[in-house]
Amino acid sequence: MRKDFATKTGRRIGVVNHRDGHTELIVSKSDDPDACLASLPLTGDEAGALANLLGAPQLVAQLIEEHRELPGINTKQLPIAPGSPFDGRNLGDTALRTRTGVSVVAVMRAGQVIPSPGPEFTFTAGDVLVVVGTSEGLTKAREILAHD
Repeated sequence: MRKDFATKTGRRIGVVNHRDGHTELIVSKSDDPDACLASLPLTGDEAGALANLLGAPQLVAQLIEEHRELPGINTKQLPIAPGSPFDGRNLGDTALRTRTGVSVVAVMRAGQVIPSPGPEFTFTAGDVLVVVGTSEGLTKAREILAHD
């Protein structure tokens, strides 16, 4: 399955998901979308990392815009890094809302957005949490996720 779009300059960028499970990032000619100029094979982890790089900032930008007129409310991305005390544990174990007042509104994982995760949601290294709260709460949440 191929999905692509035209950039402002007319170049086409897309993703091809093959039946055998492998994924390619492609760049095509503007005048002939079937003529591939470049192809980059991606592993599942690489595709997820690219999706997180592209998707999380867009989600955060949208939330920031929506909260612009609410003084004191901030939106941030907080990673679950390898070695985090919460890698393999669930959201309820963090007690983030109780300890910091911060709410986890979504988790970005391997290119997928998981909205409003419940307390039973299990984190994996590489997850990016989209959180909303005060500056102080966000700072404390970052410390908790990194060091508990």
